Amino acid sequence: LQSEFHEKDTFYIFNHVDIKIYYHVVENEALGARLVAAKLEPKSYKHTHPDNPDCSGVPMDISNKANGEVKIAYTYSVSFHEEKSIRWASRWDYILESMPHTHIQWFSIMNSLVIVLFLSGMVAMIMLRTLHKDIARYNQMDSTEDAQEEFGWKLVHGDIFRPPRKGMLLSVFLGSGTQILIMTFVTLFFACLGFLSPANRGALMTCAVVLWVLLGTPAGYVAARFYKSFGGEKWKTNVLLTSFLCPGIVFADFFIMNLILWGEGSSAAIPFGTLVAILALWFCISVPLTFIGAYFGFKKNAIEHPVRTNQIPRQIPEQSFYTKPLPGIIMGGILPFGCIFIQLFFILNSIWSHQMYYMFGFLFLVFIILVITCSEATILLCYFHLCAEDYHWQWRSFLTSGFTAVYFLIYAIHYFFSKLQITGTASTILYFGYTMIMVLIFFLFTG
Repeated sequence: LQSEFHEKDTFYIFNHVDIKIYYHVVENEALGARLVAAKLEPKSYKHTHPDNPDCSGVPMDISNKANGEVKIAYTYSVSFHEEKSIRWASRWDYILESMPHTHIQWFSIMNSLVIVLFLSGMVAMIMLRTLHKDIARYNQMDSTEDAQEEFGWKLVHGDIFRPPRKGMLLSVFLGSGTQILIMTFVTLFFACLGFLSPANRGALMTCAVVLWVLLGTPAGYVAARFYKSFGGEKWKTNVLLTSFLCPGIVFADFFIMNLILWGEGSSAAIPFGTLVAILALWFCISVPLTFIGAYFGFKKNAIEHPVRTNQIPRQIPEQSFYTKPLPGIIMGGILPFGCIFIQLFFILNSIWSHQMYYMFGFLFLVFIILVITCSEATILLCYFHLCAEDYHWQWRSFLTSGFTAVYFLIYAIHYFFSKLQITGTASTILYFGYTMIMVLIFFLFTG
């Protein structure tokens, strides 16, 4: 790699390490100084005086043809440097410098930005050119004869706000998804500012759980508003489902995983007391907050639709292949997944391969890109199938970007078989059990 290690058939022994310790003096504390970084650099020296080493000279080389005894002296040197520029809060940032993947991250973000620009261009073109022109023509019509020549999305204006099938479930999913979306945003924002240090293990998870518990109100409010606008009457069922359906599935899955860990006698099992504490947070804080949110949501008037809904549902014409529900939904998940899959690799590595994850800046950027991509891909596909006169758009728009979670699941299965050497039934069940929790949360979040 370097010019001094160039001999053929030669081994080089790195027998010395330079340790540089950086500190800064704290003015108003009696403690004196704080350590803010430590850097290690391996070197190779052929010590001329092993008893009194000077840590200099040519590299320690051993020829391939050498025989007999070889004595190697191992040494280290420590130096302290005062470093005023590194703040205590950002003392972990230098780990980023030593990480080999930073250029890959930038590459993936540039790649994602290109997708976003492409989608934004498409959405802007449709909104500005096509819709603007159509609406202008629509407003200039002065006789009913002109109105006969309508086409595309304008034909379905009398059916567009027809309540969706399974409106209760959709509103519950929307409420839970809103809760997860805000939770993720705030957690990543705090992590970016350096509040959640990787030195403090579990800080990220604790912050996420606490925020999720406190964000019951927006979940209840959103679910109630949508349910009311779908014309639903069973508000008690709606609130109970919002409070218990998605969190209940996650908790049940988590509890089963924990039982397996207990059975295996693993130290990773969560103590019974902690589980009771999480349940208490859920029942005593999250559920009442969801009820409060739902109360305000149901008190407000239903969302007013700009057009009246016809009495008789319109016939949906024969759809082409790509405007049918399933192909449309499958296509919709590809672009958001393309934005995140490189980050996914690093996140899965940090969870399953015990690597340090400290790229919250990148993660926050990718999170914003993902939110934009999901929205724009859904708007585009929604526009296409409204032009094909299919007015069942509510579930379609939720599932279009929600399908990204299915790609996430496929990637997690691929990662399991290609990257991990996991043997044993319990470990395999644990991997897929925890993956299913992540997939469900991701489904609600993207949808």
